[in-house]
Amino acid sequence: MSTDPAGKGEYERRPAASGPIVPKTANEALRPEAGTPPPRRSRASRSQIVVFLNFFISSVMLIVLAAGGALYFGRQAFTEPGPSASGDTFLVKPNTGVQDIADQLERRGLISDARIFRLGVRASGNDSALKAGEYEIKAKASMRDIMELLKSGKSVMYSLTIPEGLTVEQALQRISDEQALTGEMPTAAPPEGSLATDTLRFTRGATRQQMIEKLLADQKRLVSEVWQRRSPDLPLNNVDDFVTLASIVEKETGRSDERSRVAAVFLNRLAKGMRLQSDPTIIYGLFGGKGKPADRPIYQSDIQKPTPYNTYVINGLPPTPIANPGRAALEAVANPSKTDDLYFVADGNGGHVFATTLAEHNENVARFRALQKKQADDAAKAGTAPATDATGGNAAGNGASSGDTPADGGDDLGGGDTGTSSQ
Repeated sequence: MSTDPAGKGEYERRPAASGPIVPKTANEALRPEAGTPPPRRSRASRSQIVVFLNFFISSVMLIVLAAGGALYFGRQAFTEPGPSASGDTFLVKPNTGVQDIADQLERRGLISDARIFRLGVRASGNDSALKAGEYEIKAKASMRDIMELLKSGKSVMYSLTIPEGLTVEQALQRISDEQALTGEMPTAAPPEGSLATDTLRFTRGATRQQMIEKLLADQKRLVSEVWQRRSPDLPLNNVDDFVTLASIVEKETGRSDERSRVAAVFLNRLAKGMRLQSDPTIIYGLFGGKGKPADRPIYQSDIQKPTPYNTYVINGLPPTPIANPGRAALEAVANPSKTDDLYFVADGNGGHVFATTLAEHNENVARFRALQKKQADDAAKAGTAPATDATGGNAAGNGASSGDTPADGGDDLGGGDTGTSSQ
């Protein structure tokens, strides 16, 4: 046992007990003594303001974290590939809001969530930038892709083609049948020959009246432009005669290499006071703007049937055009070839042969008849129908058979056979 310098034991350094020592039992000695009690909370820590601030800050932090998570996942959904496996067209009507657009896109299966699309559009500042139109949405297009497409206004474009040589009635039928157009057809048809032959591009929702007005304006501008550049010695009285003759040339031939020569034949005949004797005028006089039915042949009696348009019967030009002429036919009449040709007949190969005298023309007709007979004989041997020349090739009055039989085996007369033995 160690001792202090004074020689006292270590037990001597303990303070004296303040009272009598009470002996403890073994259980009491082993029981743990109570620890030091915690300090009492300050009055400030028990303030309701502090409690509220703690709650508010915790709530804000939770909201920020939730918003950040929602923003992240929403951004991912807005830019990830969409649910459509094949894509589709989508029509946005004028004055349609973003909410309606989003709902329609979701119903069509083009986006996965209308709310995300709507919020994404608004967050991008494009709430009022989406344009009306019809759009081609590609397969797996994301919501962002769709938003940018609708924002661009690049609508699906449709085509309406009015070929050269259609009558106004046939052209109006095409316009009426076009399902992408809207609106009613006019109650009165425009004059024959007044519609441009062109291909118009338009978006769904364009009106039929707009198409007609555009074709009318384009044709008027074209005719005026070509008429101003015409040859000065044309035997035509006015621009109406010009369009009428161009429509006949349009129906006579579709070959660019002979169009101006066909025009020259008719102009030469007009200058000499000869009848034009154009087969397409027979057809228009019989059937008008509807055109000849495919199963109706032209008979020999039709050639001399009196109508206001049959140039085998009337002198000069018909009262109106017989079709809508294109630019090439107008140019051919305005500046024709410089020839003395007065006759032409089909050559059996899609073109025509020309002649300056009736004797030459009759020889050309005889060759054409022989070619037709050979083709018919060959077809009969082969057991097939004879091939017919789509451009016609019937020299009316030259060896025509008697009786009301189909002229040239029922072949369409259109294509030119100007000139008969009665000239």
